[in-house]
Parts: sequence; structure tokens; C-alpha cells
Amino acid sequence: MYTYEIKNKQGVLKVKVSAEEFEKAVQNAYEKNKGKFKVQGFRPGKAPRRVIEQTYGDTVFFDEAFEEVVSGEYSKFLEENLQVRPAGYPNVETNSFTLDKGIEATLTFDLIPEVELGSISGLKAKLVEPKVEAKQINDAIEGLRNSHARFVESDKVAENGDFATIDFSGSVDGVKFDGGTASDYKLELGSHTFIEGFEEQVVGMKVGEKKDVKVTFPQNYHVDTLKGKPAVFEVVLKKVEKKELPEVNDKFISDVTEFETLEEYKKDLTSKLKDEAKKKAQIDYEAALLEEVSERSKVEIPASMVEQEVHDMIHDFEHRLSHQGMKLEDYIDYLGTTLDAFKKNREEDARKNIKTRLVLQKIIADNKISVSNSEMEAKIKSYAEQYGMQVEDMKKSLSQQDYLYFQNQAMMEKIISFIKEQNK
Repeated sequence: MYTYEIKNKQGVLKVKVSAEEFEKAVQNAYEKNKGKFKVQGFRPGKAPRRVIEQTYGDTVFFDEAFEEVVSGEYSKFLEENLQVRPAGYPNVETNSFTLDKGIEATLTFDLIPEVELGSISGLKAKLVEPKVEAKQINDAIEGLRNSHARFVESDKVAENGDFATIDFSGSVDGVKFDGGTASDYKLELGSHTFIEGFEEQVVGMKVGEKKDVKVTFPQNYHVDTLKGKPAVFEVVLKKVEKKELPEVNDKFISDVTEFETLEEYKKDLTSKLKDEAKKKAQIDYEAALLEEVSERSKVEIPASMVEQEVHDMIHDFEHRLSHQGMKLEDYIDYLGTTLDAFKKNREEDARKNIKTRLVLQKIIADNKISVSNSEMEAKIKSYAEQYGMQVEDMKKSLSQQDYLYFQNQAMMEKIISFIKEQNK
């Protein structure tokens, strides 16, 4: 049983659970968890409920039972009142709780805020004419040269720009540390790959020479035990190689590409870069349209939504860091900040994300935009062609998450198309 009202833009749900309903939930909690309790004289899962309660306390099953009945009332309320849209998890306050009378509790939750949608016509965002600069062409050619460079051994002293193959072993206060030792490590001198001062001391060494390189770890180093510590690396220079870049001419181009001349290669490169620039310009233009519509709109975003969005953003970032073999704590230490400050710095982006999402939902609702089955078929077909698959095989391979992703893509395309139509 429940009653509901809105106070200060928050949903307030008061629920009542009878003593009989709570007793049933306690029994359910016992049946579900009895195998987890060890009671002398009984095999796992065979101890009577009363014996477990006497051993572990009368209220041992209360928390789970409370969660079951209160959550059940909350779920029932939402199913029966689809117009109520909570913005996050409710805060639960117990008003009264006795075994003979049951439970009375109040659930308070923020509501998805209403959006005052700004005009989606007369937008000022412009599609920028894509350009390809000479530097882009030169950089691409330079990249091609570097990918076909030769490394020639040198018997001269190591210089900046050389590639030095070294063995090294680092220690702090005479004790070696994890990750401080390597063999046959190829280091580009002047690349600033290592700690400041390391590469500069390798410059000038001769092949076969051994040297103690003294450095100090920075204060924001990602390993706590090494922060700000002076260290000594015993370095042996095993080989010095100089990088020789090929001359860019028709012969080089014909040797390493499908083109016969440098001019043909530049022409094709320019065309590809222009296509990339067009795609980027279109993406930037569409993002600018959405941002402008969002800026024109008004919405009061509850703090709970921002907090949850920040949590999700950081969780996603932490997941991506893990793929690089790094922990969030180490990354934050490397930045020289704290987790609280890290979260605080993401609040503004979180608000923008939420606002844009709510504005899009408002546009969809107000203009009855939807994705038809035929449009989803076309979207799946285009992806099947892109990956060289049969449409039916593509459909079979799609998880529910994949399908929702395609559906969201199709919906975004329709929203963008709708906004563009209002701004011809």
C-alpha cells in the first residue's frame, strides 16, 4: 500500500507493509540464504531459521527482507504510474518498524526535470568548408618516409636523434625496484621517453661504455614509493643506430605504394584527406547544432543526476584505463590531484551531457520522432555491407546491446535530419 505526492520537485512515496508481508519476506530471506550460515550440529542449509537467528541475532534476515518489501512496493508503484520518471535511486527513510504492525517508510527521489525547449530553427551553426593544408600533405609523406626508414649502426658517440640500444638497472638507496631493469631496450635519444635527465646523460656515451645515470623521479610519478626519490641507473650502451630516411621521389613512391609518381600519390592523398575533412566538418557541424539547441533550452538538473553521471563517466574512464594496464588511482596520482577534485572537474561536462540527452528526448517526444522497422532493416543492412556479411547473418550475430546501439544511431540520424530541415 502506498501514497504519492510531489514536494519541491521531488517524488515522495510513502509505503506501508503489513506485519504478515514482512514475515513472509523474512522467511524468503531465510530460504534464500540458509546455506550460507554455519551452525554447529547442522549440515549447511539444514539449520532451522530460529536456530540461525539465535546464533547470529534475531535480525539477521531483516535487512534483506526490508529491501525486498520496500523495493517491491516501489517497483509496483512505478509499474502502475508510468508517468512518474525518477531521476535516480530513492532515499529511504524508515518512519516506523515493529514486528506486530509492520513497516512505514518514505522514499524520496528526484524526478526527471521538464525541459523548456528552445527554438530549433534559425540556428547559427555553419558547415565549415573543409580544407587540406600543404602541411597535412607533407606530414603524411613524412610519415611514409619514417615507416620505411633504415637504421644504420654507428661507431660514433651517441647523439640526439640516434637510437641507442641499452641495458639498464635502476636502484633507489641501493635497492633495485620493480620495472627499473631492462635488456636491449631501444631508446630514441631526445624523445623524452624516460625521466628528465636520463637521455641527456646517455648522449656522448660510446658503444660498450658503462655509466651510472643519476636522475630524480618527479613528485607526481605514478608509483608512490618512487615519487621525488633520487635514483641511479647502471646503463650499458650496446649499440648506436642512426635513422636514415629515404629520398622522396617517383622511384620511392613506386616502390612503396601502388602509384607510379609522386604527383599521383599527392593527388590521391589530397582526395582522401579532403574526404576525411568533409566527414569531420559534418560531424562538427551536427555537434554544433545540438549544442546550440541545448544552449537555447532551459532545464533544472537535480544534483543526484549530475552525481550519477559523473560516477558513470569515471567508471567508463576507469574501464578504458584498465585496457592500458593502468589503475585510476595511479592516474590520479600522476596528475597530482585527488579523486574528489577529479570528480569535481567533470561535473560541468556531466551537466552538458544530461542536458543534451534531455533536450533530445524532448525533441523526440514533441515531434513524435521514431525509428520504423524498415529503417532498422536499412541500418542493419548498411552495417552488414560494411562488414561484408549477409543481412540474416548480421541479425543473428546481434546482441540486444548491439541492436539498441543501431537503434540509437538511427534515431540520432533522424533527429539531426529533423533539425537540419528546420534550418535550410
